[in-house]
Amino acid sequence: MSVLDCRGLACPQPVMTTKRALDQLKEGDLIVIVDNATSSNNVERFARSQGCSVEVEEKGQDFSLRIHKGKVDKEAKLSREKESAPKVVVYINSHLLGDGDDALGSFLMKAFLRTLLDLEERPNRLILINSGVQLASEGSKVLDTLIALSENGVEILSCGTCLDFYGLKEKLKVGVVSNMHEIIQSMLEADCLIRP
Repeated sequence: MSVLDCRGLACPQPVMTTKRALDQLKEGDLIVIVDNATSSNNVERFARSQGCSVEVEEKGQDFSLRIHKGKVDKEAKLSREKESAPKVVVYINSHLLGDGDDALGSFLMKAFLRTLLDLEERPNRLILINSGVQLASEGSKVLDTLIALSENGVEILSCGTCLDFYGLKEKLKVGVVSNMHEIIQSMLEADCLIRP
């Protein structure tokens, strides 16, 4: 059984290191050790998306993830990936919509998100990076709308590095902390990518 020590690695390195190890592993167990809950959650989500089972054990400040990779039926995996792949992804990289006046940009972002909620067909996933992560955090003027979108099946991913930069990781109120690997994968798999 292989053991990967990913403590001290910055996002998205724990996920990328795990991906490389899983790509080489035909079947069996892999232990991944990380030193924070965000990395643990990201590695766990990634491993599960690859059809693996995962057991997480917290040991002091570290997390040990036992990932089990069994035989994979390629057709079943492709079918599962196709079903789970987001069709429409909205990519938001600012708490404001458009360039120019901040008050207008804030109003337009609020209107944009409210309109997404009111539509009959909603996006599968909303990606928030840079100052866009402020929208899903404590004190946001659009938090109720994002919570309603989440409750209506829209998955909300916020960049972990961006949350750290703005000091908001502990203030995230809706969605999950994500990483660059998952964000890029979502964009590549999307049938339609909307960037307001």
